[in-house]
Amino acid sequence: MNGKYLAFSLLLLVSMPSCDPETLNSILATAGGAAGVGSISNGEAIMGLKDALKQGANNGAGTVSKLNGYFGNPLIKIPLPPEAEPIVNTLSKVPGGQKLLDDAMLAINRAAEEAAKEAAPIFVSAITSMTISDGMDILFGEQDAATRYLERTTTPQLTAKFSPVIDKTMASTNATKYWGDVMNAYNKIPLVKKVNPDLGDFVTERALLGLFVMVEKEEQKIRTNPGARTTDMMKKVFGYYDSNKK
Repeated sequence: MNGKYLAFSLLLLVSMPSCDPETLNSILATAGGAAGVGSISNGEAIMGLKDALKQGANNGAGTVSKLNGYFGNPLIKIPLPPEAEPIVNTLSKVPGGQKLLDDAMLAINRAAEEAAKEAAPIFVSAITSMTISDGMDILFGEQDAATRYLERTTTPQLTAKFSPVIDKTMASTNATKYWGDVMNAYNKIPLVKKVNPDLGDFVTERALLGLFVMVEKEEQKIRTNPGARTTDMMKKVFGYYDSNKK
């Protein structure tokens, strides 16, 4: 709102002593908000950030829980554990070994996709209960500042809740079986050094990292695209962000 229009609006108010309250409120709203949000509190910043993270969590989980949500996305596709490199190198040279590896990797990603269907409520619960010490710093931080805050403060809690979901879905998608086939085939090879990486912990860690990647993409979308802001608080907070970012 430029100064001339604001001055005109105030002059209009003075000259309309009998104006009804609804009209006065309309004029004041136009005078104070046409060019963006005048100011917001730290509490409002926190509420807007939480709305953004909830939306990011729901949309991100919805994306990765679809068929090939992990397996078809190079950014978050889950490989076999790094500790399994000797297994991969050895079995890939054995007849039928590469298929065992491919089956295991596909099943692992299918398990993550299935588990992600239950991820959104876990994320939203964590977001709802988290306390942000300084919403303004996060609002005007890096493009992924809210996501990184969520990652730092909720990963242990999310891991504890997500891990049993991964274990259950790895069994239902046969990832556990295929991994067992891989290990059995490898351990039958003479003179190899026996290894047995903890697949469940690895898949849980990578599945959560993939979800955070997608939440980050949603955060960036909300920061840069006003049309992606779906709640009044998001519109207010990120409108203020638009007007005041450097």
